[in-house]
Amino acid sequence: MSKSNIKRVSKEFGKKEKVLNYATQTYQLSRPNKVGAVMALIRECQPKDIEQWEKWYFENASTDSKTPTKITKEGLEELGERLHSKIKETVIPEWTEAFNQLTLQDCVDYIFNLTINRTYDGFVREKSVIEDNLAKKFPDVKFEESDPELDHAGDIDYLGWVGTKAFGIQIKPVTAKANFGNYSPTERMRASFDDFTEKFGGQVFVVFSIDDKISNEEVIEQIAAEIKRLN
Repeated sequence: MSKSNIKRVSKEFGKKEKVLNYATQTYQLSRPNKVGAVMALIRECQPKDIEQWEKWYFENASTDSKTPTKITKEGLEELGERLHSKIKETVIPEWTEAFNQLTLQDCVDYIFNLTINRTYDGFVREKSVIEDNLAKKFPDVKFEESDPELDHAGDIDYLGWVGTKAFGIQIKPVTAKANFGNYSPTERMRASFDDFTEKFGGQVFVVFSIDDKISNEEVIEQIAAEIKRLN
């Protein structure tokens, strides 16, 4: 479809977009367990226009959770009400306090810390998860860092080669998602993981770590099963 034939239907929110996006992501109000796996749903629908997609969505969509529930317009309205409540009662007061306390030195220190310190911490953590944990548990697997292009496009930190096929590893600190048991990749990440599987044959596993320890230990058994499948 050429660009000239693309008609945008998305609403513009101007300067409010940033705070709406921040709060929605922070409180996970657009995750598949709330609104369904929307990209998978629309690909199944293959709508010709927005009206067809909206009708099909409310007829077929359900939450992507252990106990799926049908998604309704009232349900989406309730999510919007929760978003408004979170912004008014939590986000605005927290940001107002932060704005009032913010100094020039905070900004200088933050950029330095983000660029130097956090990058180093992340590098060391990733190395330890692989070299001190997974490589020792699976000595026959060749682990290698993903190239920058793959890391950017596919959210993959390491590849685990089993012969000519590979599975992917994404490493996250537990602080990235305190309740990692309920972690759900975004729609974009799911699409990236699917692309990786199509190209390399193996699934992508998200490993949560505290320093050099793997927190979601069940992932080790899942990786072992994947290695057996790829052999």
